[in-house]
Amino acid sequence: MNRPMMVEVPIMVKAYEVDCVGIVSNIVYIKWFEDMRHYFMDKYYPYREMMANHVSPVLVKTTAQYKAPLTITDIPIGRCWMEKLGKVKWEMHIEIESDGKLCCAGVQNGCFFDTKENAPTTTPKVLLDAYREEGGQ
Repeated sequence: MNRPMMVEVPIMVKAYEVDCVGIVSNIVYIKWFEDMRHYFMDKYYPYREMMANHVSPVLVKTTAQYKAPLTITDIPIGRCWMEKLGKVKWEMHIEIESDGKLCCAGVQNGCFFDTKENAPTTTPKVLLDAYREEGGQ
């Protein structure tokens, strides 16, 4: 399975992210998706550099499929990769698993925005180059 630009990080379940019986709230997965996208950008095109170039990613859509519950005692791993990266649009896939069990799978779609021109812009070359180098098509 080809997963270009994959980033993997451990996730710590916090007490405020669970309900009264210790199950992670569904909305927390969406927060973790956002965290994963930030880790991804830190690795491939840090926000400080993007903003200096007047570029920002824009999230258009997030979907999540909840597969199995996580509890406060689990030690999940977050994984994301760029499934599709075109001249204008991107599609990132995200998984949260624990002990080899997929707990949540999601997709985020977006584009890039020129903050100086206040308009959508093309995907930064640094990301397109990394995507191709890591087997993206």
